[in-house]
Amino acid sequence: MSTGYLHSIQTLGTVDGPGVRFVAFLQGCPLRCACCHNPDTWATKEGTATTPEELVEKALRYRAYWGAEGGVTLSGGEPLLQAAFVREVFSLCQQNGVHTCLDTSGCILTDQVKQALSLTDRVLLDVKYTTEEAYQAYVGYAMAPVMEFLAYLNEQGIPTTLRQVTIPTLNDTPEAVSALQKIAATHPCVDKVELLPFRKICQVKYDQMGLPFPLAHLPEPTGEQMEQLNRLLQPLR
Repeated sequence: MSTGYLHSIQTLGTVDGPGVRFVAFLQGCPLRCACCHNPDTWATKEGTATTPEELVEKALRYRAYWGAEGGVTLSGGEPLLQAAFVREVFSLCQQNGVHTCLDTSGCILTDQVKQALSLTDRVLLDVKYTTEEAYQAYVGYAMAPVMEFLAYLNEQGIPTTLRQVTIPTLNDTPEAVSALQKIAATHPCVDKVELLPFRKICQVKYDQMGLPFPLAHLPEPTGEQMEQLNRLLQPLR
C-alpha cells in the first residue's frame, strides 16, 4: 500500500460532491493558479502521512451522516499527483460500498490516473477558463491537457460536474458562461455545471507565507452577479 500526504480533512462537507461527504484534501499541486485558495497545498511530500486503510477507516466513522448520496471525496491541491494513493483509497471505498468523488484540475492523465478514474463514481472537473490565453496567463498551464482529460472522462462515461470559479473581469461575462456551457454540451458525461464565486479569504494564507496574492486587486462577485450568470446556464440534456 502507498503512503499519502494529507493537507486537511473535512468530515461533513456539503459542497464537494453529492450529499454529505468526507473530504480529504491531498498535499501537492503542479499548478499556480492566480485565484488559488490554498497555496499551502502546493508543496509535495508535506502534510500528514497516512495509508489508504487509515484514511478509509477514519472516513467510515462518519458513514451514518452521508445519507443515500454522500460518500468520500478526494480533493487538493491536485489529488492526482498521488494517483496510486487515490486508486487504493477508492478501491477500499468501493469494497465498502462507498460513493467516490474526485475533485481535480484535470492536468494529469497517466496510466495510474486512468486506474484511479476506473474506481471514480463522479469527477468534479475544474475548468478554470475557456481560452488558452487565460490558462497561460492565470494558471501557467495549457488548456489542451484539460480538454484531453475531459475527453477521456467522456470516453469512459464517468459522470462529471464542470466547475469554474467566477472572477470579475476575467471570466464573469455571458460569453464566458456560454463557452463553458458549450464544453459541457459537447461532452455527454457532463450532467452539471457549477459557477463558484471568487473569494479573497485566502489573503491571510498568502500573508502568512510571505507571498503576494495575484488577484488581491479584483473585487469579489456580488450575489446578484452570480444569480445573473447562473440564470444563463441551460439544463443539460
